[in-house]
Amino acid sequence: MASLETDFPAVRACIFDMDGLLINSEDIITLSINHLLEKYGRPVLTRSIRAQLMGVPDSTNGDVFHNWAKLPISREQFARESSEQMRLHFPDCEPLPGAEKLLSNLRSARSTSSGDWIELALASSTKSYSYELKTSKPETKRLLKFFRSDRRILGDDPRVRQGRGKPAPDIYKVALQSLNATADSGERAIMPNECLVFEDSVAGVEAGRRAGMRVVWVPHLDVAVEYQARQKDVLAGRTGMFEIGDKWQLGEIDDGWAESIPSLEHFNYERYGIDVLS
Repeated sequence: MASLETDFPAVRACIFDMDGLLINSEDIITLSINHLLEKYGRPVLTRSIRAQLMGVPDSTNGDVFHNWAKLPISREQFARESSEQMRLHFPDCEPLPGAEKLLSNLRSARSTSSGDWIELALASSTKSYSYELKTSKPETKRLLKFFRSDRRILGDDPRVRQGRGKPAPDIYKVALQSLNATADSGERAIMPNECLVFEDSVAGVEAGRRAGMRVVWVPHLDVAVEYQARQKDVLAGRTGMFEIGDKWQLGEIDDGWAESIPSLEHFNYERYGIDVLS
């Protein structure tokens, strides 16, 4: 039976994705790929293809792109050249609207029911090297400082097993472990259903749902348009795009565990029982 929103315990932790949610790295990636497409006389990415590539595992991503682009170079050469472009442009990443204000508010927020401080963690599929490039601008570096260094889980964290990136739940489970491992002694452990995940990608929403956590989906406009007719499937983690087994981990349509908002500026603190202290 679907859980009603009134059944949920108080939110005690918020876990954030980074790319396309907190910073504009997805647009930077598009810019980099379009440079290469123009170089080889191919049309730039369409909205639909952009939506299919955002937040999708690399293997699927490469297949979708190469089937569409028909580049006159090998997949390996494209990977090398696109990586070079991204290394050049990642230092230009900037915070997205509402990101800094939301993190600042949550850092000084409490649960209205329990009085516990809201804990923060980062769960990003980006690797350490790319993370350093993407957060090199002062305003972006400042944004990520809202997360303690021992609560930033990246894609090459050894605790996230090879091949178990999003939409598998592992990175969110590790993020929760990091919160509980660094909590003050005597504090009750945070449970998965006391966590609120913020995600922009379809795969990320599924990962959060599989981890047994509530999810706020903040899709890029291209993704929102592409999946408009299937929004309920996305929020339940049931798009069927990813076959990783363990379907019992998925949600149900309209079960109240997830919602979609147009930007971080639209987050409703009261809906989740979060009291922002002035």
